[in-house]
Amino acid sequence: MNIQAIQTLADPTRLSILDFLRSGEHTVSDITDNVDIRQSGVSRHLRILHQTGFVQVRPDGQRRYYSLRPEPFRKIEEWLAGYRSFWEGRLDKFGEALDQKRRSRHSKHKETVK
Repeated sequence: MNIQAIQTLADPTRLSILDFLRSGEHTVSDITDNVDIRQSGVSRHLRILHQTGFVQVRPDGQRRYYSLRPEPFRKIEEWLAGYRSFWEGRLDKFGEALDQKRRSRHSKHKETVK
């Protein structure tokens, strides 16, 4: 994954647009109705998303329909997979430590109740 993809996704408006496009193909007008910015802003963000490969556009007469492209999301998932094993290992150790602490408290509680 490259820095340009991260910069593209760092913008909250572009994330809102991508979230909206998860429901399927939509026109600029549809997106404008569901994102809290003007049509010119939506068009600018869609241009950036298109240039970076996150969305594709399908012209149909006067309308242009935008939809998500799966490839960049797969690349992000692959990139994150390398970090996932690191965090999962740490979370597993944390979970084990919590379990051990609970067992220790439980056995101490039993001893004081006797």
